[in-house]
Amino acid sequence: MARRKVSLCSWLGFVALLAIFLLGILVGWCVKSVNKPAGTTRAFRNARRQLFTEIKAENIQEFLRSFTKLPHVAGTEQNLHLARQIQAQWKEFGLDAAELVHYDVLLSYPNQSAPNYVTITDDHGNEIFNTSLFEPPPPGYENVSGVLPPYNAFSPQGTPVADLVYVNYGRTEDFFKLEREMGINCTGKIVIARYGKIFRGNKVKNAMLAGAKGIILYSDSADYCAPGVNPYPDGWNLPGGGVQRGNVLNLNGAGDPLTPGYPAKEYTFRYEVDDGVGIPKIPVHSIGYHDAEILLRSMGGPPPPDESWKGNLNVSYNIGPGFSGTHSMRKVRMHVHTINKITRIYNVIGTIKGAVEPDRYIIFGGHRDSWVFGGIDPTTGAAVLQEVARSFGKLVMKGWRPRRTIIFASWDAEEFGLLGSTEWAEENAKILQSRAVAYINTDSSIEGNYTLRVDCSPLLNHLVYNLTKEIASPDEGYGSKSLYESWLEKDPSPERKHLPRINKLGSGSDFEVFFQRLGIVSGRVRYTKNRKIDKFSNYPVYHTTYETFELVERFYDPAFRKHLAVAQLRAGLVYELANSQLLPLHCQDYAEALRTYANGIYDLAKKHKAHLEMHHVSFDPLFSAVTNFTERAADFHHRLSQLDKNEPITVRRMNDQLMLLERAFIDPLGLPGRRFYRHIIFAPSSHNKYAGVSFPGIYDAMFDIDSRTDQHKAWEEVKRQISIAAFTVQAAAETLRAVM
Repeated sequence: MARRKVSLCSWLGFVALLAIFLLGILVGWCVKSVNKPAGTTRAFRNARRQLFTEIKAENIQEFLRSFTKLPHVAGTEQNLHLARQIQAQWKEFGLDAAELVHYDVLLSYPNQSAPNYVTITDDHGNEIFNTSLFEPPPPGYENVSGVLPPYNAFSPQGTPVADLVYVNYGRTEDFFKLEREMGINCTGKIVIARYGKIFRGNKVKNAMLAGAKGIILYSDSADYCAPGVNPYPDGWNLPGGGVQRGNVLNLNGAGDPLTPGYPAKEYTFRYEVDDGVGIPKIPVHSIGYHDAEILLRSMGGPPPPDESWKGNLNVSYNIGPGFSGTHSMRKVRMHVHTINKITRIYNVIGTIKGAVEPDRYIIFGGHRDSWVFGGIDPTTGAAVLQEVARSFGKLVMKGWRPRRTIIFASWDAEEFGLLGSTEWAEENAKILQSRAVAYINTDSSIEGNYTLRVDCSPLLNHLVYNLTKEIASPDEGYGSKSLYESWLEKDPSPERKHLPRINKLGSGSDFEVFFQRLGIVSGRVRYTKNRKIDKFSNYPVYHTTYETFELVERFYDPAFRKHLAVAQLRAGLVYELANSQLLPLHCQDYAEALRTYANGIYDLAKKHKAHLEMHHVSFDPLFSAVTNFTERAADFHHRLSQLDKNEPITVRRMNDQLMLLERAFIDPLGLPGRRFYRHIIFAPSSHNKYAGVSFPGIYDAMFDIDSRTDQHKAWEEVKRQISIAAFTVQAAAETLRAVM
């Protein structure tokens, strides 16, 4: 009996040991599976396939419908209500956390008791014509409250009276044409510029520099109406009473104008409004093209210098100053009573904690606030963010967890100068600089419905190309083809015809602070217009009350297939960055981009060949640094291909080199006159915030250099910027060396 008892115990012990042994094997297999690189495990591929399958076009459609029922301007109760709705849904979706994070920033609103408008006065000062105070509401929205009248945020108050001067798009070259070639002085005048080509804040800055007393902005039908298309609601063109809203700051990456460089919290020192960063000094107001036609109809002065100055209105587009003939004594008066005030804004921040590297962050963010209903901007992006968050949450509830932490962000006050994202990044800058792997932006998902548009760091090029090959094209006539194939056919790269076009990152959305100031790998994708034939600016009803859900559903993407493709690509970028054992960042693509950019800036300089020789300007150091970077990148990828992926410390070390490479292009001193733009390879153009330029320090130093009074000093600055660029590229190359 005792012997049998001992045998039973031995047998039970053996079973227990066997169970522990098998459990250890299972745990070890799971750990290895988690740590294997992208594309090498069935579980990895299956999880991404599940993610793509989970994302539904009809859900994006319903989120868009829900989020666009009412206006949600930053700082309003409705936008806070929407923030709380998003927060609650994220918690329901299965995210680990979702919280509201607030900041107190300077915002700007129309004065409800003193409307903004522009008037024509007769020779006795009587107002004989006033521009419209409101846009005619779209059908179905007549009784919606909370719609702010058209205005330009952060315009100072004022009622200037003066002769009117037409300045085309208000670009630097337009003012040069007027002053240097036509002898027309804008000092003391009110100027009128059409929207398009450049950021509206740059137009205002140019008008200030020209000495204008005020500036009127309008949307010409040449720039905001596609041929053969009816105005909304019968088509997607801008109606004559439609007015583009928008801020007119020149922040250059500063964030809240009163707390540049620091988060706008309760404890933060604030400048006085008059000392705020980038706030214009002259009144600004926007009008529709019906009202603009009346202002421009009787203009005097010379005819426009060439056909490019003419829009599609039934007017001569004479320059002025002032009116002609019997109207010569008439003036233009602006009435601007906009109020600036410190207002609380709210970001929604959600997280899914990483299982292996929780201290490495992939940030997926886009803004929520809009000027009115935000049918396209930003809510086609906010709806995609919501559906992607839901789909990731569904995987989490099934037991999946990413390798690295994913941070979801619904930013506030983007329309007022990228404020919500910038303040959050300022508050968390020290953490982000050491832990953030990448930022993927989810602003508007569409600005047209022709083909894909991608703007990103060259480090993401390879990943974008690979993912688009796995996503079905939503374009008509491409039923069996991939998104990559339709994109390549419709928009090939001008430098490398066998690849689709990828654009430089400029500014104009929330990636700015992450990429331009902190050096975090960033990217944005959306559907766009046909750049070859669609000459209208942006999309016609941009920032108007006509950006409704119905606009998107009826005219842009009825089946929401384009939205689905964009959502899958954005989600794929987040998934790969969060889960690949080796970060899917390709520094050899950066080397190729640097070669292209160096050749481009040198070609620009060669237009001044005589000056290059006279002032001993050489680009050899820059080309040498690019060559060194190219060699280092090739060596790095060779070592990466031979890496023992079972050595976690080695994997982590090389991942850190990839993660920190973008930081190596950051100069803490910033660009001249733009200290918050610190990326030496990419920056928004100083003459157009929306456009990205390469080697911006050199580019800006050479801009209009022939007109500089002190040529020696001007070319010395070019030499200085070349040396900064060469040093930065060489220093970045050194970060790719094998770590000893």
